[in-house]
Amino acid sequence: MRVALITGGTAGIGAATAQALLAAGYRVAVNYGSNQAAAAAFTARTGIAAFAWNVADADACVAGVAEVEAALGPIEVLVNNAGITRDAMLHKMSAQQWREVIDVNLGSCFNMCRAVIEGMRERRFGRVINMSSVNGLSGQAGQTNYAASKAGLIGFTKSLALEGASRNITANVIAPGYTDTAMVSAVRPEVMEQILKTVPVGRLATPAEIARAVVFLAADDAGFITGITLSVNGGKYLD
Repeated sequence: MRVALITGGTAGIGAATAQALLAAGYRVAVNYGSNQAAAAAFTARTGIAAFAWNVADADACVAGVAEVEAALGPIEVLVNNAGITRDAMLHKMSAQQWREVIDVNLGSCFNMCRAVIEGMRERRFGRVINMSSVNGLSGQAGQTNYAASKAGLIGFTKSLALEGASRNITANVIAPGYTDTAMVSAVRPEVMEQILKTVPVGRLATPAEIARAVVFLAADDAGFITGITLSVNGGKYLD
């Protein structure tokens, strides 16, 4: 039974992904940052173990991976899902707003992949799935930091795909469109109305629809799929 770890996994897309992988027969762990009450509620509801560490801290990621592997076994599927927003127009964006988003959204991908890649290479198997965004492909006003971090994941993933191919390690990106999560629910109703007008399908994605794409790419028999960006965006942006 393969072991999967999802960062930012106690809510939204991460939580749906964890539950989908559990249903598909994986042993699953999730990471979270600081909301212990939400993590405890998630574990009580799903039976999935949750581990706390800051994914923007490289040393914390090494320690966190060691803790998960001691509990469940070697991590064979890594889903880098943790992400934040600090939206502002560039002429009003602070250096802190820029750095926080880059460190969590992009830096954590390096930190987590670096912590598991040697083990994957030794075992000659791995599935790395990085969660980008439609806005990493299309851009979005007020999100130079977020779009840059999500676009950076795509270049990172393509390079890792080339490095891991000979060891049966795949690396792929999922780029969700607007999804029914707490982050999107915070958008003002009048803004949401305008957003939905740009989505040909005419609605938000459900977290479960994004999770289904993760399960597909994580499978043992998905070994010939690597270096791709799988857009799940309802037709909003056709790349």
